[in-house]
Amino acid sequence: MDSGLTRRGFLGSAGTAVAVGATGCALAAETAAAGQARPVKIIGISCSPRKGKTTIAALQACLEAAKAVDPRIEVEAVELAGLRIDGALAAGIPLEPGVKDDFPQVEAKLSDPKVTGVIIATPVYFGNMTYLCKAFLDRCFAFRKNNFALSDKVGGVLAVGGVRNGGQELTIQSVQNTLLCQEMIIVGDSRPTAHTGATLWSQNDNVSNDEFGLSTARNLGRRVAQVALKLSASTSTR
Repeated sequence: MDSGLTRRGFLGSAGTAVAVGATGCALAAETAAAGQARPVKIIGISCSPRKGKTTIAALQACLEAAKAVDPRIEVEAVELAGLRIDGALAAGIPLEPGVKDDFPQVEAKLSDPKVTGVIIATPVYFGNMTYLCKAFLDRCFAFRKNNFALSDKVGGVLAVGGVRNGGQELTIQSVQNTLLCQEMIIVGDSRPTAHTGATLWSQNDNVSNDEFGLSTARNLGRRVAQVALKLSASTSTR
């Protein structure tokens, strides 16, 4: 061995090389993870019985913010208004002969392997979700029976009330309880508002003037998208 290379010097050089190599590997892995993340789809479900009204408008603002986070993100809004979704089927009570059931078409959308995030939007009826939202969530029991197919997907909730403090947060928490039973990863709206979810005030059947409420919707969309991307990247490297 060259007498100019002492044991201490050798170990020091080796340690530096290992540290540089480890850092390089970490950066390479991070870059690879970012590049290999699966396409991410976020579906928003509007549970208002009124089609094209304030709940879907708020949900669209939420989804637009989600899509703006990263070009890999795809979004889709589904309105339950006009669909026949009978919650009795969740209890094993069959429909009458000839009665239509529209839940399977929504179930198929949520079953898409690309779906990493789901945002539930509902108006507030007497401090809680709508009957249509409850029937839909009850029917989602099918996902529990299917090996918890919604497990580890990101869940966010948006509520629209007729007054500023009209039970939006109570409604959000009620929906979140159901999503927790599906083993979903629940997030709220992100900073700077950072609370339980998106809370909007419908003034004269319009949310466009509720700038604070719209900011919570946008923050929720961003938060769902950010967490969904992280989950997608982590599963891509396993």
